[in-house]
Amino acid sequence: MPKEKLLITGASGLLGHALCLQAEQAYDVYGTCFQNEVMVPYVTPIKLDLADTKQIAQCFQKVQPQAVIHTAAFSKPNSCEQQPEKSRLINLQATVEIAQLCAASKIPLVFTSSDLVFNGKDAPYYEDDPVSPICVYGEHKAAAEEAVREIYSKATIYRMPLMLGAAPGFESGFLAHMVRTLRNKERLILFTDEFRTAVDTESAASGLLMALKQPGVLLHLGGRRRLSRFSMGCLIADVLKADHALLKPMLAKDLPMPAPRSPDVSLSSERAYVLGYAPEDLVSYLERSVPGIVQ
Repeated sequence: MPKEKLLITGASGLLGHALCLQAEQAYDVYGTCFQNEVMVPYVTPIKLDLADTKQIAQCFQKVQPQAVIHTAAFSKPNSCEQQPEKSRLINLQATVEIAQLCAASKIPLVFTSSDLVFNGKDAPYYEDDPVSPICVYGEHKAAAEEAVREIYSKATIYRMPLMLGAAPGFESGFLAHMVRTLRNKERLILFTDEFRTAVDTESAASGLLMALKQPGVLLHLGGRRRLSRFSMGCLIADVLKADHALLKPMLAKDLPMPAPRSPDVSLSSERAYVLGYAPEDLVSYLERSVPGIVQ
């Protein structure tokens, strides 16, 4: 019996990479990419510019997917603040197009939103809390959530936290950067006043695949720990047995950046836990993954 065709957008990202690895056993996986290559065997790569809605329609026509997980995004808040039209095209318009195509075919759609739809003043945040974005990226993700709900009632929306992951070809990721800096005995500046419920990409991927069986819900896929970036750095330093003196604490407010910063967007993910989402303890994940990150 042939496997169902699963289309994963953003398959060349860290989350997309983890998704492809987990999905290829059960699905015939097609993964979209733009600047980077898809690094997973048995996944059919598709070059796709999400800023071009015609390309999205052509992709659907070519693949004829039976389910879609839409993870691709223009996801750096500072870049979105500086290039708001690019953010609108990729984070909002492309999501609208994908939702319309999935609704027309009546196939499962999972859309990954962000904890940055919240202003960070009233954490922990629950699924029913009103959105309150303060940056362009958060505004477009919040608008995309609303559009998806209006277009396709059976779509599933998962709000994602900060994600830590490691994989070949992803030397520039947040986790890889911290590991490389500490191994080189270089100073690492990390904020003490910004909090997230970070999760590893493998746990997040398993939650997203679970979402294919949960149509029409809005859920949070956060980790179990509320941590600042500085605290995350301390955990990584412990795993590496690195000198904590290399970690320099800093307040986000003391470093001006283009995008306003939400101080605490910790997510409550109890609803997802009840449904079977079981994120790995972050320390356990770091102990398992950090030694394998190349210099």
